[in-house]
Amino acid sequence: MTQWLGLIAGGIAGTISRYLVAGAVCSVVGTGFPYGTMIVNALGCFIAGFFITWMDGKMYLDSGTRLLIFTGFCGAFTTFSTFILETAQLMQRGATAAAVINVMGSILAGFAFFALGVMLAGLFIPQKA
Repeated sequence: MTQWLGLIAGGIAGTISRYLVAGAVCSVVGTGFPYGTMIVNALGCFIAGFFITWMDGKMYLDSGTRLLIFTGFCGAFTTFSTFILETAQLMQRGATAAAVINVMGSILAGFAFFALGVMLAGLFIPQKA
């Protein structure tokens, strides 16, 4: 039962965070391009990279905590299905270049932010002898 509660709590937190972050980004840069989704996906990749590295090198997290962080929070926070929908909508509007930029930018940003999360978490982990 505890794992379910962690999953639900993570999902609620991820959903609310996604809504707030994407909304904040859109209020700053507008809605002509899906920047909010791109930023949310990049941040989700950063969180995944950070916590995977943190857990592997610094501390053990039980399966319930992993469920809360990855399946609950990151699963609700990241928006791959929305990414696909918005890319398809760009293509339907004839904005093929913007669709390609969205795909490539999201993938490159995801990998870059994942690597940044790994690197930053590594700063907090003592080197193994």
